[in-house]
Amino acid sequence: MSERFKSLSAVMLLLTRNNGNNEEILFQKRRNTGYCDGFYDLSASGHVDANESMKHAMCREAKEELGIEINEEDLEFVCLIHKNSNGCIYYNGYFKANKWNGEPVINEPQKNEELKWINIVNDRVIAIQNYKNNIKYSEYGW
Repeated sequence: MSERFKSLSAVMLLLTRNNGNNEEILFQKRRNTGYCDGFYDLSASGHVDANESMKHAMCREAKEELGIEINEEDLEFVCLIHKNSNGCIYYNGYFKANKWNGEPVINEPQKNEELKWINIVNDRVIAIQNYKNNIKYSEYGW
């Protein structure tokens, strides 16, 4: 772990916008980070620095990675995931924002090769979760 990261905490942003009746989520395609390069990830993510709150870190990461300004009061807490990654324990905070200033851009081209707004059909999200959890049957909308 580099000296900069004093805590094993990270934040991830679900940046959303309405496109007609559909909610879209902004994703980035990772590259040259050493972690899941070539995979799509949420639009901004990063470590929480020492003596920094998760909300402050989320706003900082949005500015660094996307060039946008988000006010802490405009962040909606989504969930906390306690993650064990090969014995390295992380606390990952997920936040949603649908209000920001500026236009999202690739602000760190060395780490991000693409931004893409994506609609995900509700039951497809459940199907992916079921697949990952080996759940063979579930119901939706009943």
